[in-house]
Amino acid sequence: MPLSDVMTGILMTLAAVLAAEDPVCIELNGAVYGARADERGPIGGGSGYVPAVTSGEITADTLETLIDALAKAEPGETVFVPGGAEIDFTTFVYIDKFVLEIPGGVTLASDRGVNGSPGALLFSDALDTCPLIRVTGPEVRISGLRIRGPNSKRYLDHHRRAFGEGGGGHSYYYKFPVQEGIATEHGGLEIDNCEISGFGHAGVYLDKGENHRIHHNYIHHCQYNGLGYGISHDEASSIIEHNLFDWNRHSIAGTGRSGCSYIARHNVELGTSLSHCFDMHGGRDREDGTDIAGTRIAIHNNTFRAPQTPIAIRGVPEEVCEVYGNWFSRHAPGKAVDAGRNTSVRDNAYGANPVQGE
Repeated sequence: MPLSDVMTGILMTLAAVLAAEDPVCIELNGAVYGARADERGPIGGGSGYVPAVTSGEITADTLETLIDALAKAEPGETVFVPGGAEIDFTTFVYIDKFVLEIPGGVTLASDRGVNGSPGALLFSDALDTCPLIRVTGPEVRISGLRIRGPNSKRYLDHHRRAFGEGGGGHSYYYKFPVQEGIATEHGGLEIDNCEISGFGHAGVYLDKGENHRIHHNYIHHCQYNGLGYGISHDEASSIIEHNLFDWNRHSIAGTGRSGCSYIARHNVELGTSLSHCFDMHGGRDREDGTDIAGTRIAIHNNTFRAPQTPIAIRGVPEEVCEVYGNWFSRHAPGKAVDAGRNTSVRDNAYGANPVQGE
């Protein structure tokens, strides 16, 4: 699909979501189900987002000046990229396997949504971009940027050849490169008011660390079949809230290893998903002899519009998975959550003309 067609579809979808006649939450019997904006601004960020960044101690508008600025930045400082900048990583990635590194305590920001600014664009067209940005210390903030990878496609035929009868399995599948947008092994990462798209493995990969906060972003077109995650966790925990998701395979995913946990609240799944939307893998996926599906999961007050199964917990959480207060606009009670033991599903709204149910 041409990029212009993709962007036209994105803009039309966003306009519909934000229109008053197309609400993302519903009130039933005095209770509100689905996602609601908060005092910081609209779901998905952009125009009206209050904590937007408009300046910094250091300003950079080319890849060379950005690399230099991040090398010099001290904890507590902001490196600001003006909203009109478009910074292409492609040749650096092809030639040097380059990754942009952000040191601990530093903010990398642009001004998405301020006075109509789209936010600076950081992008790579190299298929082996993995990752585009690496966080090298704790308490980093990435705000107000557009971060675009090279792979917005599903590659269904490649997946079929790899895992169909007589296929080469994982060894064949991984001959085609995968991509990541932002990756970290350090705690306290905040990603806010960004647009993230086009990464075959994950737009955001939380390998390790606790207290990550991913909020008020628009994350889409991470849908490479077999992977394709908007936000993926390994042994990490996070709060994921007030985001717009669309055209991902799983918008939120986790390996399910012990310590893998997330709270997902006040997010909107717009309408197109390759597979189930929010996910936690179990032991059968890892083939580790357990049935563990993460430690603790809470999924509440989200709005799901995709026809695919909204939530799949593919094993047994060590503590609990709680699912409540959501609006499953295209599913009936009993059809929205695929889960087993230690998952509590209660008090959600179902259908386009909502009814309450478990």
